[in-house]
Amino acid sequence: MNTILAVEDDATLLELLNIHLADINCHLDTAQDGQEGLQKALKHRYDLIILDIMLPSLSGLEICKRIRAHDMTTPILMLTAKSEEIDRILGLEIGADDYVIKPFSVRELLARIKALLRRSMLNAAARNTTSSVILKRGPMSIDIEKRKVTIGSEKVELSRKEFDLLALLASKPGVSYDRSRLLNLVWGYDFEGFEHTVNSHINRLRAKIEIDMSAPQYILTTWGIGYCFSEDI
Repeated sequence: MNTILAVEDDATLLELLNIHLADINCHLDTAQDGQEGLQKALKHRYDLIILDIMLPSLSGLEICKRIRAHDMTTPILMLTAKSEEIDRILGLEIGADDYVIKPFSVRELLARIKALLRRSMLNAAARNTTSSVILKRGPMSIDIEKRKVTIGSEKVELSRKEFDLLALLASKPGVSYDRSRLLNLVWGYDFEGFEHTVNSHINRLRAKIEIDMSAPQYILTTWGIGYCFSEDI
């Protein structure tokens, strides 16, 4: 049975979630306050965390940010209103895996939950059954299983999505990916209109791994297409 934490101040929605998640063999833990939700998220292991953006005491965005500082693997689904486009962008950039716009149908929400749980299960199975893969790219070493990056003797601290982007690009040097494909492969969905999320992640990634961002050695821009990892490293 999967255990899901929902941090949401709407008691009616929580009750509805509890009923429908039980039908798909999921146990629901809840919090109606941001601080309480953060404490639960950091204290317990969940298979999925659902965060409303607007919460008492602490926003869903801040909770997501703090969770990602401690935990790089638990899927996070954001609940957001139509008027909060900037919050959806920020949510994806700080580590959320998906978002659902209110008002939404229960069927849509359950479909997103199932998809995130399925992806998480497949990723965990792959980590448990695959021998450790370490990509060597010049002085850079990328340990896929441990999600660890070093350049020379220096460890590079990356967010979950930054690591996923780097690992994907470095796994196929010279292969160019457009922004839409990177969104699909790294975030798992077609986030139409959010291609700039890729740009901001690439910029932050370059700031951490490149000596000179104006003349990158690792992640190159393929003009008119997107990005690729250098074949010359």
